[in-house]
Amino acid sequence: MDGVPRVPEQRHHGSSVESGELRFSVLGPVRAWRGDEPLPSGSPQQRALLAALLLREGRTATAAELIDALWGEEPPSQALAAVRTYASRLRKALDPGVLVSESGGYAVRGLRDGALDLTVAQDLATEAEKARNAGDLCHAREVLGRALALWDGEPLAGVPGPYAEAQRVRLEEWRLQLLETRLDMDLEQGCHAEAVSELTALTAAHPLRERLRELLMLALYRSGRQAEALAVYADTRRLLAEELGVDPRPGLRELQQRILQADPGLAEPSAPVAEPAMVPVRPAQLPATVPDFTGRSAFVRELSDLLASAEGRVMAVSALAGIGGVGKTTLAVHVAHQARSVFPDGQLYVDLQGAGSRAAEPETVLGSFLRALGTADSAIPDSLEERAALYRSVLDGRRVLVLLDNARDAAQVRPLLPGTDGCAALVTSRVRMVDLAGAHLVDLDVMSPDEALALFTKIVGEERVTSEKEAALDVVAACGFLPLAIRIAASRLASRRTWTVSVLAAKLADERRRLDELQAGDLAVKATFELGYGQLEPAQARAFRLLGLADGPDISLAAAAAVLDLPVEDTEDLLESLVDTSLLESAAPGRYRFHDLVRLYARACAERDEMPPAERGAALSRLLDFYLATAAGVYAIERPGDRLVDHLEATRYPGLSFDDVKGAVDWLYAEADCLLACVRQSAGSGMLRRAVDLLWVAKDLAESGANSYQYETTAVALRDMAREAGDSRAEGRARTALTNALLVSDRFTQADEEARLAIALAQEAGDLAPCCWAPNDRGIIAFYQGRNDDGERHLQEAIANYRADGNLPGEASALCNLSRIQVKLRRTASAVDLARRGVAIYDQLGLTVRLANGRLALGIALSAAGRHGEALEQLNEALQLFRENRQRLWEGTANFRISEAYLASDRPALAAQHAEQALALRVIGGDWMRANVLTTLGQALHRIGQTDRARACWSEALNIHEEFGAAEAEQVRALLSPAAAA
Repeated sequence: MDGVPRVPEQRHHGSSVESGELRFSVLGPVRAWRGDEPLPSGSPQQRALLAALLLREGRTATAAELIDALWGEEPPSQALAAVRTYASRLRKALDPGVLVSESGGYAVRGLRDGALDLTVAQDLATEAEKARNAGDLCHAREVLGRALALWDGEPLAGVPGPYAEAQRVRLEEWRLQLLETRLDMDLEQGCHAEAVSELTALTAAHPLRERLRELLMLALYRSGRQAEALAVYADTRRLLAEELGVDPRPGLRELQQRILQADPGLAEPSAPVAEPAMVPVRPAQLPATVPDFTGRSAFVRELSDLLASAEGRVMAVSALAGIGGVGKTTLAVHVAHQARSVFPDGQLYVDLQGAGSRAAEPETVLGSFLRALGTADSAIPDSLEERAALYRSVLDGRRVLVLLDNARDAAQVRPLLPGTDGCAALVTSRVRMVDLAGAHLVDLDVMSPDEALALFTKIVGEERVTSEKEAALDVVAACGFLPLAIRIAASRLASRRTWTVSVLAAKLADERRRLDELQAGDLAVKATFELGYGQLEPAQARAFRLLGLADGPDISLAAAAAVLDLPVEDTEDLLESLVDTSLLESAAPGRYRFHDLVRLYARACAERDEMPPAERGAALSRLLDFYLATAAGVYAIERPGDRLVDHLEATRYPGLSFDDVKGAVDWLYAEADCLLACVRQSAGSGMLRRAVDLLWVAKDLAESGANSYQYETTAVALRDMAREAGDSRAEGRARTALTNALLVSDRFTQADEEARLAIALAQEAGDLAPCCWAPNDRGIIAFYQGRNDDGERHLQEAIANYRADGNLPGEASALCNLSRIQVKLRRTASAVDLARRGVAIYDQLGLTVRLANGRLALGIALSAAGRHGEALEQLNEALQLFRENRQRLWEGTANFRISEAYLASDRPALAAQHAEQALALRVIGGDWMRANVLTTLGQALHRIGQTDRARACWSEALNIHEEFGAAEAEQVRALLSPAAAA
């Protein structure tokens, strides 16, 4: 910010720009407005005069100074008269008293706050700096982003004269400084993947600016792209030597060395973050340790020694893994209590609920931890990255133990690790966290026979066990030496003084009854639930029972109404009354969920009490109908004219209706987990065909990137169930849905086989729908695999079948896919024509997402024909449509194609920027397509002189193509050859 002129005399503090007041801009073209009405600013020299006066800080500029500002050392003979003429015209255009004459010169006075975009930017930059110093990076980044958004191209654009030129240079330098500051904060907040694209473009535009290169190296390294990060240094060193004859500055060289050494500190914010004001708090959240803790002495020593060594280390992490009931939590809590003296600043604890269907969200846990550490609610940011950064900052300098119990996976745990010297984390999970970097892994097995007997003896009493030691050994063996089972069995015996150990051993000897006998703890819990259930009114009890039948993490009010077959208003009253009894939880407005154990109890009640029993199946059938009817409505509103919805199984219960595409798409993604759970639950209960149709009509979930894996596993399960049931119609449709999921993840051979079988099964069943969609998919697969003749044949078949079905959107899809093959065959005129025909159909029908696919195909064809301007217009429209419809993988694919078009039109910097965005978003086609993106990125980087980084991209692309045995490997090898480098 140094050197940027400020204009305090121009402003009257305490008032803001209102309607009808003057506004000016200099961070772009020099312009003036009165309210929203543009004012004439005259000729370039007149705008130069206005700019000079606006930037004079409200001070008077003499006529000589203004002449020098406008014309420099060679003014025209009538320069003074011209200045007076310009001033007179400006005075007439502006409000009275704004442009004043004084001592033979001129000044601009009396402007209100916010009247000049430059002063607004300066104030925002100052506010951002204060927020950053106070540790509020979230606010600092947001404010700095607003400041940067005020730039509208080149400052003082089109304004002549030496003064304007000097100010242009200074304002552009200031903009770059602000950008570097904001990018630095982006990296501090963990937004490194997003920053790479912007930094790639900036380093191309400003190749000698070392700070940008340094930020790019760090962003790439934190994104797991170490080879590229080091290649940036090599490119920079060579460029500086060639252009300036100097070496990189020490900071850049030091960063290179730290990357080479994989310095753990690079994973932390690059600059210290000041702690927000908070109340010092020492949390003590550990649960109580069990008094009869037994055995595990080797594990206790191992873990205690590791925790004792936390001081002086970046972080000590121990991850305990094992099956449920093996005693992970008991051991971790016991060790944590023993180590309390090593962590005088407190202990944090959370049950991450990873074994259930609704694992705790890291951002929620971080919010709880920050509050426990004394952070005010108002100081806790919204995003996961910002909360994690603040959490690490708060723990800096403290010695705190964090116990993360019942974790789902390493991804859930990583944001919750302290990461600072002197702190430690204990993690328990049912999965072994081999991907948790730096963690000390402990695999906890069942107890040894001696330890198991010792635990059993502590609970039951030595006298009773000693007299029947053989029977006691039989008991713990029947429990499989699992601590939880031993504790339940021992507790049952301890509470029954008339039982002998032999009686318990005999009960456990019956394997068919063993699990029932080992449910003492659950029986106590059930008794607690029974008290609440017994107090419910009949309608409440029915709702409790039936809602417990539905799988899924939670349930919406509308879906619950379907389960209960009641109006939404009555359903809401019932559900809210159950929330009041604590038998149901309100997950969010309009959404409800059961605690896992309560759900099990509710299902047990349904099996026991629901009369007639067929009502259980009827409730789930209504739920499936609701999801199928609603998903079909979403499909229809997204794809007017698409005939798939006419081929679905009939439903009796209605679904929701939507007024617009956005509302429909919002519903689909909000209900994704519950919808897929309903599909899985319905597949084995006589509702297979409807379940398959629900999966197929929700095919957007396969392409979204967010739900692709769940969609695929569900499709596999339905395919197998349909095959086992001998239902060729259901199997053909399930294979068609699975084909779509496999295509997204680039498993082309497997996808082609599924599509081939789907067609055969559909022909056997006389089912036209898969005979349309599956050949279309086979054509796409053949295109990806370079089998263009096969692809043409499949797509012509798809077009014929779509036409026979009267399915215009399907025909348009196949036409656009055929266009892609024509591009491969270098028949560009045909490719453009086919794509235009497809787009014309989509335009006629008013389709949005499919229109995006059409414009993508047309853009590719136009680019192949050398019509890059037209191509970019189509591709950018496709990108916007994909973004609006939350098709993240297609958004990434569109960015890749835009990158190719920019590269072909010799704009490599923009090509590199869009290729980076494609990598950040991911693309349709999985790793194979990622390799193609890396190839294009490398070509763009090579053209802007970043040759080492280009070779790093090509090397990674070659590895991927070789792994797939892809034909593109040969092209990449050619790029890496010495001849190509020369």
